[in-house]
Amino acid sequence: MKIESDASSAGVSGRHTAKYDRIGVGYREIRRPDPRLASLIADGLGDARTVVNVGAGAGSYEPQDREVTAVDPSRVMLDQHPGTRKVRAGAEHLPFADGAFDAAMAVMTVHHWPDPARGLAELRRVSRRQAVFTWDPEHRPELWLFEEYLPEVGKQDRAAFTPLSVVTEALDAHTVLPFPVPHDFTDGFRAAFWRRPESYLDPVVRAASSTLASVPASVVEPAIARLREDLRSGAWQRRHADLLERESIDYGYRLVLAGA
Repeated sequence: MKIESDASSAGVSGRHTAKYDRIGVGYREIRRPDPRLASLIADGLGDARTVVNVGAGAGSYEPQDREVTAVDPSRVMLDQHPGTRKVRAGAEHLPFADGAFDAAMAVMTVHHWPDPARGLAELRRVSRRQAVFTWDPEHRPELWLFEEYLPEVGKQDRAAFTPLSVVTEALDAHTVLPFPVPHDFTDGFRAAFWRRPESYLDPVVRAASSTLASVPASVVEPAIARLREDLRSGAWQRRHADLLERESIDYGYRLVLAGA
């Protein structure tokens, strides 16, 4: 059965929608789900048969063996979603009955919600189990890209991302699982290319990251020029020789689990 609907305009965040309508084009080519993170999230969903994916975007990390309803405020993102159950709505106003789903999932999206506490409360209202993948803005070390080249972005992200303590308290979480990012991670979010610095030189890669896409070119381009020169001269490789030998690194990504 195919379900496509729009919630009322009051339930759709204009700021979130505008951002992803702008950066959403081509998103799926760069943001390819990584099987290791997919496995962690699938395990976190437990035995849930019905799942609502809030802030679903193009559908990354949705388990293929469950009945998934995708929710997102951006039409551009939903148009890239391959599923048949799609609802255009904001997290704070989910158009579903209490307990409508066995589980709710949200992947790298809570920081985009205008009212994260209300959105997380909605997840609890419509499901018996919740799995939220997010980033802890208080975690250190920070990705070298932001420490050395784009401190403005690091500062912006620390202010924009919902503190992990807020997420865990709002969900009454019982488990928080770390996810060290593998060096060959396929999903091109902000820290994916920590051991592949040349990837950040690609404007297509940068455009698929809401973090980098939201910063003016006048800030990003000089920083990327410095990175390009450091890679050419070998300065980056000398500073980060230790990274080149690592298989994974913990940059603060966490899977938060709550409910039954």
